[in-house]
Amino acid sequence: MADLVGHKRVLLISTAVTALGSWVLAWAPNFWTFLIGWAIQGAYVVWLPIEVALVHRRTRASGRQQLLTRRAAAVLVGALELSVIVAALSAGLLEGSLGMNWLLSLPAIVVTAVFFVILVGIEQTPGDDADGRLDWGGLGLVTLSLGLLMAGLVLLRLWGAGALAGWGLIVVALVVFGVFVRFELRHPEPVVDMRLFGSSKQWPVQLTAFLFGVPVLGGQIPLSTFAQADPAARGYGLGVEPAFVSTLIGLYVITLAVGAFTLPLTTRLLGGTRQALLVACLLVATGYLLWLPFHTHTWQALLNLAIAGFGSGALVAALPAAAAAGAPPERTGIATGMTNGTKTVGGAIASAVFAIALTATGSLDAASETVAPLSGYYTVWAVCAGAALLAALALVLAPRDAFATRE
Repeated sequence: MADLVGHKRVLLISTAVTALGSWVLAWAPNFWTFLIGWAIQGAYVVWLPIEVALVHRRTRASGRQQLLTRRAAAVLVGALELSVIVAALSAGLLEGSLGMNWLLSLPAIVVTAVFFVILVGIEQTPGDDADGRLDWGGLGLVTLSLGLLMAGLVLLRLWGAGALAGWGLIVVALVVFGVFVRFELRHPEPVVDMRLFGSSKQWPVQLTAFLFGVPVLGGQIPLSTFAQADPAARGYGLGVEPAFVSTLIGLYVITLAVGAFTLPLTTRLLGGTRQALLVACLLVATGYLLWLPFHTHTWQALLNLAIAGFGSGALVAALPAAAAAGAPPERTGIATGMTNGTKTVGGAIASAVFAIALTATGSLDAASETVAPLSGYYTVWAVCAGAALLAALALVLAPRDAFATRE
């Protein structure tokens, strides 16, 4: 989409939509309005891939395009994680003096200001103002497929593994996805370029992004509920207060930032993009594998999160840059956007599957009287580690030219 209507234009549209969602979120009169605002706010996910694509396009004549793109991606992700820490600390300090509506308005004010920064501060570049039509048919088919898949997983969670309706929806989702693939292959400007997706320089990166979505997006809520579980009552958990969970998350975010900021260094020391991605995947796998034997003390949780966080930060920065490096110049926006899309889909599917694994009662609530079994958490950690190991295997088996650079 970005390469059809221009990177700057997509950045402006997504920022405007995010600002709208942020204002709705801040002043929502009821839960459903709040939920709608939260959903609209999700437009921000396109920012990182579009920014990486912009940097990649504008450094084309520099002679160091891939190096500069990696460095820029590292700075962007590192700055993102640092802003998360600043925002979390500021919210804690301001909560007592500002009402919740005004506290939630602060992000809305910032995003609104960013819209004008983009409008005035980012110049249109040659080749960035192409016109085109959005593939509404493809967008509708992929949305229907994912909706049916998630609905099927929800039914399996609520009614159990024997629910034929749930399995039926999953089968229909796969059929619709097959129709979507055929539709996209025939479309002149597809919403998902399946030929690009299947090329030797893209599928390893996209598959890694999909598998990476399992631990980085799907594994966070189970870790939070496990940390708050009372070991005296449940036989497992860390028994920490909800406020301390923010400390765990803060450490995780700090290691994400460190992993992102050091990406150019680790890429150079390890000898290339493939090696850096491989080591990052192995770090994520190690961090989650350590949860299996070591999950009874807070220091163990901190260590596990730090290891996984360092690898995750490197992956968040490296994947869009690697996708841009392996795409034709006119498809950089589509390639970087696909890494976010596949990562999000992987995380969404994992979240639904983990809910099933933890469903002793149909609830993930840490305060529930009837609790999820410890075996469910073992499943979550094993699947997260397994996904990261499969990503590492995909990188090892990728064609030799998959990460060839043009520097």
